[in-house]
Amino acid sequence: MFTTPSPCSITVAPGTYFFTVNMLERNGNDLLIRHVDLLREAVRSVKHRHPFVIHGWVVLPDHLHCVIELPIDDANFAVRWRLIKMHFSKALPLTEPRSQVRVKRGERGIWQRRYWEHLIRNEADFRAHMDYVHINPVKHGLVGRVAD
Repeated sequence: MFTTPSPCSITVAPGTYFFTVNMLERNGNDLLIRHVDLLREAVRSVKHRHPFVIHGWVVLPDHLHCVIELPIDDANFAVRWRLIKMHFSKALPLTEPRSQVRVKRGERGIWQRRYWEHLIRNEADFRAHMDYVHINPVKHGLVGRVAD
């Protein structure tokens, strides 16, 4: 079910959002699917402490897309992504190369710092982004059909 945001402000909860979150190294990186159970646990843990509804979610080797809905009283998606990334990263051994900047900041070299976020504005927008979540594995040649 789609929740329409207030027409007065696009930052008020509740809101339904589309996200793309990328690994730092994109080419040939399969970290997300190799460790999908760790990602699921990270999402489950954060969702328990900072609730949200998952309308659609696809995990590809080096990035993910999702459509989630935040609760009425909490539009802070940034904390959710920070915690998901942190939980996932801490569960992995420190083996990735890191830049001096990341070492200095105590950051891992796993995730891109930013992500793409889009506030879903209406039913047509919701359907279009859900379709994108479903078609993306086909687009990247990982499956032959959406049903796969």
